Amino acid sequence: MKTFNDLEFIPHTSHSDGIMSRIIFNNGYGANVVCSAYTYGGADGLYELAVIGKDGQVTYETSITSDVMGYLNKDDVTKLMKQIQKL
Repeated sequence: MKTFNDLEFIPHTSHSDGIMSRIIFNNGYGANVVCSAYTYGGADGLYELAVIGKDGQVTYETSITSDVMGYLNKDDVTKLMKQIQKL
């Protein structure tokens, strides 16, 4: 199972102060993880995660969530990544 430590962050394309990572899992789903002053919890160094569907776009149609999830610490991100990998 992939965890937070497997994420490779790059500078955020829209927010110069932020970072972002996108990972696609073997099941075709993925996670988009960001942290910037403009994301939920980013000002506090926390992360925001969106589920990526098999079409490569953010999806709100999984059993995990119907929105982006914010205010996440590294352990929270890992837990959600594991749930996504089990879809």
